[in-house]
Amino acid sequence: MTKIEPLGAVRERVTADLRQEIIAGSLRPGDRLVERELAERFGVSRVPVREAIRALVAEGFVHFETPRRTVVRRLTPNDVKELFELREALEVYAAGLAASRATPQDLAAVQELLDRAATATEAGDAEAITDINSRLHDRIVAMAGNSLLTEALEPVAGRLRWMTRRNEEWPQLLVEHRELYEAIASGDPDRARAHALTHVRTNYRSTVRHLFGEEVP
Repeated sequence: MTKIEPLGAVRERVTADLRQEIIAGSLRPGDRLVERELAERFGVSRVPVREAIRALVAEGFVHFETPRRTVVRRLTPNDVKELFELREALEVYAAGLAASRATPQDLAAVQELLDRAATATEAGDAEAITDINSRLHDRIVAMAGNSLLTEALEPVAGRLRWMTRRNEEWPQLLVEHRELYEAIASGDPDRARAHALTHVRTNYRSTVRHLFGEEVP
């Protein structure tokens, strides 16, 4: 007997798949999302597709060009600037808290992610690098031990991953993440905040360069 998948689960699956296609670049800025075509591709009705599109609009991945035309959002320099300003404010603060509160188990988990990032970097595996680096940042925020801080970053985490996926300076990212880990492991909040600030600003410049071919002063 075939098990019927609940509508909510179908919606979440379609949303997650479309989100990942946008982050990975399979769906590019300006590409149109057509309910009928997506429903056929995913083998579902148009209802969960429609709800998935609305969720991605709320997350900032797509927008309605007209009432009948939905496309993947084209990022602007101001979009990137605003998100990195938020990241600077919250992630730098989180790094300082993490330096004060990290347990040996926390640090071991970050070290394991760094080892996996090194392997993925050597292999040039863009998808794995993006996933591991996102997990590393999530782990550092979790180490801060502040649930409100985690909740504040959650709505923009996907868009940050989308932007930073375009940055392919992977060996440099690995160096920066190792330095950030060492600063947090030192237990010195000031050192951790300083490294986090440098990392976010360097990543901002790299992202702008890769997205728009521009240099940030």
